[in-house]
Amino acid sequence: MKNFIEELQWRGMLHDSMPGTEEHLLEEMRSAYVGFDPTADSLHIGNLVPIMLLAHYQRCGHRPIALVGGATGMIGDPSGKSSERNLLDETTLRHNQECVKAQLGHFLDFSSDEQNAAILVNNYDWMKNISFLEFIRDVGKHITVNYMMSKDSVKNRISSESSEGMSFTEFTYQMVQGYDFLHLFQNMETTLQMGGSDQWGNITTGTELIRRIGNGKGYAITCPLITKSDGSKFGKSEGGNVWLDAKRTSAYKFYQYWLNTSDEDAEKYIKIFTFLDQETINSLIEEHKVAPHERVLQKRLGEEVTNLVHGNEEYEKAIAASNILFGNSTSDDLKSLDEQTFLDVFDGVPQATVTAADIAEGLDMIGALAAKTNFLKSNSDARRALNENAVSVNKEKVDENFVITAKDLIADKYVLLQRGKKSYFLLSVE
Repeated sequence: MKNFIEELQWRGMLHDSMPGTEEHLLEEMRSAYVGFDPTADSLHIGNLVPIMLLAHYQRCGHRPIALVGGATGMIGDPSGKSSERNLLDETTLRHNQECVKAQLGHFLDFSSDEQNAAILVNNYDWMKNISFLEFIRDVGKHITVNYMMSKDSVKNRISSESSEGMSFTEFTYQMVQGYDFLHLFQNMETTLQMGGSDQWGNITTGTELIRRIGNGKGYAITCPLITKSDGSKFGKSEGGNVWLDAKRTSAYKFYQYWLNTSDEDAEKYIKIFTFLDQETINSLIEEHKVAPHERVLQKRLGEEVTNLVHGNEEYEKAIAASNILFGNSTSDDLKSLDEQTFLDVFDGVPQATVTAADIAEGLDMIGALAAKTNFLKSNSDARRALNENAVSVNKEKVDENFVITAKDLIADKYVLLQRGKKSYFLLSVE
């Protein structure tokens, strides 16, 4: 058994814990759970902190339980929200649950024969058969309105000028989440709930129900809400959330997110989002300080997290894609990219459209560079660049005699033109 609290402390992952939690965990193997919102068919990197909490918990010898909130997902957690959210039907929630479990499987061992094998549960399974009258009679009477009103998630919504208030549905959210903790305490010997610091109010409602109804003691651990050094929200890019599903965020873009973090953030994130030990991380931090321009921390961070989420093969592809812009890549390297990764790599590069007939007939270089695309200002500019040996098609130098045909297409649709080292242009065939 490793000391879980000490592990969280040196990694900067402990915000608060209930008195006695550390001693409780050192006594024997314990079960703890974290709740995940199933309102999308993929988790995003904002979910990585609670995922890592459970992963470290299992590595310290304890049993992690991932709870997919099929019931609470039908209500909507008011914590940190300014408005009600859309509610989903059961079929959609079940689909999302399976997608979430597959992603959690990259971090948690669900198939182990050991006692601390991870477990996935859905609170809809025990909530669906409880009537409203049963719930308010057996659970509701144990928690006062005054207690519920004292929670920050409630006070902030009610007092906010921009808020339209809070529905009774969302007001009851903390009671339903609290009941989850009680149910898992009574049925799966779960004595600990973990989550972000904004979940403290909801978690302690659960410990209160365990005390009043279960005649037992529940414990709580929260981790800090992660922010970026510039004050902006962690987990967001220009395109919105950075998802764990490659269909939503390609492995290349995922890797680039970590590669582009600031030095200050990289030093913090490598402790939180990897399983590297303290000695290795301290060594990387010192190495980075000697030559920060080499971005040792960012590269290792990107490697570790991309491998965890997407696997080594996709990580290698992300590296190859990254080298296309900055390294000595070839036409074969370009053609190995799938369409989405190719478009991600050359996102923002100017482009023009040519017809399939142009390609079928063979597109000459003057047409490709100027006459049909306006990549270069004129035909004479195009000839000059070609005579200077400054033009490449798909990363390979060409002269004025070169003709672009179907065999040059990337993903059956694109051709990459380049003048010099940094001036790119994309031809799209329609």
